[in-house]
Amino acid sequence: MKTLRLMLLGVPLLLSGCSTISNMHWSSLSPMSWFGSSLEVSEQGVGGLNASTPMNEEAVSEGLNDNYRLRSGMKTDNGTVVRYFEALDDKTLMVVVNGENGTVSRVDVMDKDVKAESGVEIGTPFSDLYSKAFGACTKATGDDADSVECKAPNSQHISYLFSGEWHGPQDLMPADDLLKKWTVSKIIWRK
Repeated sequence: MKTLRLMLLGVPLLLSGCSTISNMHWSSLSPMSWFGSSLEVSEQGVGGLNASTPMNEEAVSEGLNDNYRLRSGMKTDNGTVVRYFEALDDKTLMVVVNGENGTVSRVDVMDKDVKAESGVEIGTPFSDLYSKAFGACTKATGDDADSVECKAPNSQHISYLFSGEWHGPQDLMPADDLLKKWTVSKIIWRK
């Protein structure tokens, strides 16, 4: 009986191969993760996505726990061509994965079920995290030009995009009093 137990414990390691053991997340052995696990944004990445994840459909899907349907595309960003994957739940865009030089470089999370390791989630008010924008926030650009992006406290890789009502000039950020009512609309991880 002991031999059978040892064999049952050893077979997954043998099947996974030695080269993947270093990338294995030991938390995946927990029975709680056997029935699907939710993703989390951390300093290391989003779920299984990080700066060493190849920008191919299989790797991106696996990094997102196969939770979404993917579609790929290409766009230009500051004059360079960037490959991206959009992760959808039915028809709703939940995550956008951008890549540079063949690996993941940025992940934008809009899925309300995905939280930052600090507990921040889509809908968290600005006032829960910041007392003022100065020193932490900048006016967002591109598709997010109507929003404000703030560096997550004590983070080098995570930022939060705040959105809300604003009728002021396009190139200015709202005052802190107005920002206090804005909420997180995206959690962004950059390598």
